[in-house]
Amino acid sequence: MRFASLGSGSEGNCLVVEAGTTRVLVDCGFGVREMSSRLGRLGLEPSYITAILVTHEHTDHIGGVPAFAARHRIAVWGSFGTLAATAQRFEGMSDVYAFDSHVPFALGELEITPIPVPHDAREPTQFVLGDGATRLGVLTDIGVSTPHVEAVLSGCEALVLEANHCLELLAQSDYPYPLKQRIAGRLGHLDNESAAGLLRRIDRTRLRHVVAAHLSQQ
Repeated sequence: MRFASLGSGSEGNCLVVEAGTTRVLVDCGFGVREMSSRLGRLGLEPSYITAILVTHEHTDHIGGVPAFAARHRIAVWGSFGTLAATAQRFEGMSDVYAFDSHVPFALGELEITPIPVPHDAREPTQFVLGDGATRLGVLTDIGVSTPHVEAVLSGCEALVLEANHCLELLAQSDYPYPLKQRIAGRLGHLDNESAAGLLRRIDRTRLRHVVAAHLSQQ
C-alpha cells in the first residue's frame, strides 16, 4: 500500500491511497485542472482513480469532488449525513454512495474503516485504510480526540495526523474572536499539543510514518 498527500490545509485537501490496482482519493478540495496537475506530479492519470472518499462537506474537502468525479466518471462515497448536507452538489450523478459511519466496507483491494469524529459538520468521518497487511490512519479534521478514535488508530503503520495550530499563537493572532473560538473548540481543529497527546496514547508498536496535516498557514 502507498499513499501521498496532494494538499492539506484551508486552501484544499486531498490524499491518494493505492493498493494493487485500487486507488482512492480521500477528499478533493481542488478544481479539475489543479487535481489533474497534482496527480500528474505523481505519474497518475485521473482515469486511474477508483473512488473518492469524502470526510465532510466543508469546501476545502469537497469543493472539487462533484466536477472531478463527473468529468472522470469516478464513484463518490460519503456518510449519510455528509451526502444529505450536499445533496444538491451531486444532483443528477448516479455513482454516489452512502456508508454507515460505524461499519467498515471494501473498495477493491482496500478495506475502509470510517471513524466518526467531533467536528462542526453534519456527520464527519475520518478513515483507516488497509490492504490486509498494512493500515493507514487519516485524521485531518477533528476538534478533540476520543477513546474510539484512538482505539481505531492503534496499530497503524502510518498516520496522517492533524497538527493545525499552537494554542498560544492562535490566541495572539489577528483572527476574529469567533474564528479563534471555532478553531480551538471541541468541534474545531486539533492543536499541536493535543496531536502529540494522541500519539502518546495510541499503540505505536507498528507505527513507522507520521505526516503532520492541515497545518495553519499562519
